[in-house]
Amino acid sequence: MSATERPIAPDVTLQAPATIPDEDKLPPDAPLADRVTEALKTVYDPEIPVNIYELGLIYRCDIDAEGQVEIDMTLTAPGCPVAGEMPGQVQGVVASVDGVKDVTVNLVWEPAWNPSLMSDEARVALNMF
Repeated sequence: MSATERPIAPDVTLQAPATIPDEDKLPPDAPLADRVTEALKTVYDPEIPVNIYELGLIYRCDIDAEGQVEIDMTLTAPGCPVAGEMPGQVQGVVASVDGVKDVTVNLVWEPAWNPSLMSDEARVALNMF
C-alpha cells in the first residue's frame, strides 16, 4: 500500500499510533516539514477514527533550520478525555523524526475546533460530505 493509499481511519488507539511500512515512508532526504506532517498523520483521535492532521486539529507547525519544531494543536472539545495524553503523543511521534532536535506542543483552544476544519478526506471517511 502506498502512502497515498494508506487508510485515513485505521483501527488504532491513543497508545498506538499508526505505523507506516518502511517501503511507504518518505525518504530520509525528503523535506523535514513533509516528514513531520507524515508523523502527525500517524496520530488518531480515539473517538473519531481519523488522524489529527486531517481532522484539522493541528493549527500551526513551525520548523526552524536547526530542527526545532513548535506545534499549536487543539482537541475536538475542551472536555476531551485525551487532553492529557494527546499532546505528549504528538510530541513523541514528531521527536522521532530524523532531523528534529526538539518539539514543543502547545494545546490551544482558540479558535475552537469545528468540523469545517476537516480535510475533504476526513469528511469522506466520516461520511460528512
